[in-house]
Amino acid sequence: MTEPFRVRFAPGVTPDKWLKIWASRMPASPLEAAQVEEAGQTAVLRAGEADMCFVRLPVDREGLHVIPLYGEVPVVVVAKDHPVAAFDEVAVADLADEHLLQDPDDVPEWRAVARELRDGTRVDVPTMTVKQAVEVAAAGAGIVIVPMSLARLHHRKDVVHRPVTGVAERQVALAWRADDEDPRVETFIGIVRGRTEQSSRGGAAAPAPKKAAGGRRATPTVAPRPRRGTPRRRSR
Repeated sequence: MTEPFRVRFAPGVTPDKWLKIWASRMPASPLEAAQVEEAGQTAVLRAGEADMCFVRLPVDREGLHVIPLYGEVPVVVVAKDHPVAAFDEVAVADLADEHLLQDPDDVPEWRAVARELRDGTRVDVPTMTVKQAVEVAAAGAGIVIVPMSLARLHHRKDVVHRPVTGVAERQVALAWRADDEDPRVETFIGIVRGRTEQSSRGGAAAPAPKKAAGGRRATPTVAPRPRRGTPRRRSR
């Protein structure tokens, strides 16, 4: 029996559409998909516990192939009654007086404007998961800045999230070991990149022109262009 092709994905990433295409194209090759914490998203590849993984950049790329796929909109998560909730979006500079419930290095754009860092009043925040940080934000004790997919994953009735301008998008990418020669890797890459079953890695080649009698290339037939109406004369 064929060993399952193991695909992992970081929290918030939804690979369902690609998994469905795999199931329809590769019914004889079972696929095993599961979420993995962001901290271990490349470790499962290096340990041989996964064949491919949808990761959230940045990651250590040593020994890996990485294909960036798309960017994620950054949002700020706040308590439902926070003033930010009244706006459609907020600039990172407008969050300068807020308390970030994360390592400031995770959001360098906020770190650059944060008042509590400039005046030395910041209190160290214990290491928390995103879910835990959102719970604390719900109590009004601070804010969390994460990709929108994570905010949706950990949404609660007592919080809201709004897009933040001035913060770089986080990139989601597909990663796999550079020494992995399993042909299914290339098949999965093709599915993610939107290649059809008939297309090759470089795209389907155009058919060669047919040969006319005598071995010469036949001149392509060009359909005549439709005649345009008689142009009107301009009045002088």
